[in-house]
Amino acid sequence: MKKDITISQVEDVYIAAVLQFNKDHRSQDWNAFIINTGNTPLETILIRSKGEKGTKVTSELRHKLDVLPAQAYAKIEFMEDSVLSLDNQFYITFFKDGTLYDKKFVFKAHNIKESKLGKIPLMQEKGILAQ
Repeated sequence: MKKDITISQVEDVYIAAVLQFNKDHRSQDWNAFIINTGNTPLETILIRSKGEKGTKVTSELRHKLDVLPAQAYAKIEFMEDSVLSLDNQFYITFFKDGTLYDKKFVFKAHNIKESKLGKIPLMQEKGILAQ
């Protein structure tokens, strides 16, 4: 049965941690985004996120987006400073052109920091791409 299920390779989809100024709190905050650089919209996007390192484990968060248009991005969640010392994992599952896609993205512990900021596809802000 399992051999009959094919899950295609994810291309043109990224998870990024972006450092943004929060006007309300007057602080620099890290926010996670999903980015679709492809020419086809993503549908029924399910995202699970959690952090872990050794015995430290965060609660698992779940998010759903109905559609992410082509050449677009959407904010997933705020990343509190205390989770940046953990391996932060984002599991995404979505449909594109009727085909199911699934991928795990990881930000390694201590890799989300200002010294690692770089260009992010489609966004005018700098951030860090998950592996």
